[in-house]
Parts: sequence; C-alpha cells; structure tokens
Amino acid sequence: MRRSMIVLVAILMALTLGAQVASAGNPHFVRVSAERQGDSLVVSFKEAGLGNEDQVHIVVSATAACVNRGGNKPSAENKQSVSAAGDFPVQNGRAQGTLTLTPTFQPRCSPPMTIEFTNVTITDETSGISRNLTGTF
Repeated sequence: MRRSMIVLVAILMALTLGAQVASAGNPHFVRVSAERQGDSLVVSFKEAGLGNEDQVHIVVSATAACVNRGGNKPSAENKQSVSAAGDFPVQNGRAQGTLTLTPTFQPRCSPPMTIEFTNVTITDETSGISRNLTGTF
C-alpha cells in the first residue's frame, strides 16, 4: 500500500511539473514579411509558442525616407520614424496579423520621388521578443 502511494504521488508530481512547463510557452516569430503597397509598408506576422496568453501587443517601427530618382538620400525633414501597433488574439498558442505603416511627409513625397522603408522592427511587447527585418522596402 505504501509503495503504491509513493508511485501515485510521483506520477502526480510529474504530471503537475509537465503541465507547468507546457503552459510557460516559448514565444517566437514563425513568419514575418513586409511589402510596400503604394506609400505604405504592410507587415504581416505569425507568432507561436505563446502559452496561456489571451492576446499579444505587437508594435512595428521603421524609418521612412523620401528618395529621389537618383537614389539620393533625403535631408532630415524628409525622413521620419513611423510605427503602428495593435492587440491580436492568441488561439492555441499562436497569433497572427497585419499592421500598416504610412508616413505623412510635409511637403508630400510625390513622384518622381518615392518612399523607402528601412530599419523595420517588429516587437511583441507582451513577451518582450523582437525581430529586425533587413533590407529596404
């Protein structure tokens, strides 16, 4: 009887510890993509390993620059930091969504000049993870 009680307690402890580890989660971005659409940058993401979160707060930030046909970089007033944020529901430990960044240049960045986005970063402020997207969009 005593031996079966020890085995039963050991099994219950193992199950309890296993459940706690499983619910802790291991947040990470599975997929992040960015695409320029007109004068905006659309960033899509899928995040997994979120454990027991109800929702995540995602922030995307970037530098937008108004560039001329010659590829010359703009003066300080034609560069700006842009960001977008949102809350996304978590289902089965995963979240996904899209955020759009749109700069507002004064004067407007109009053709033949174009807007380029650099230094793009996506952050899950709920779990504290980030990913930098390399390149110019």
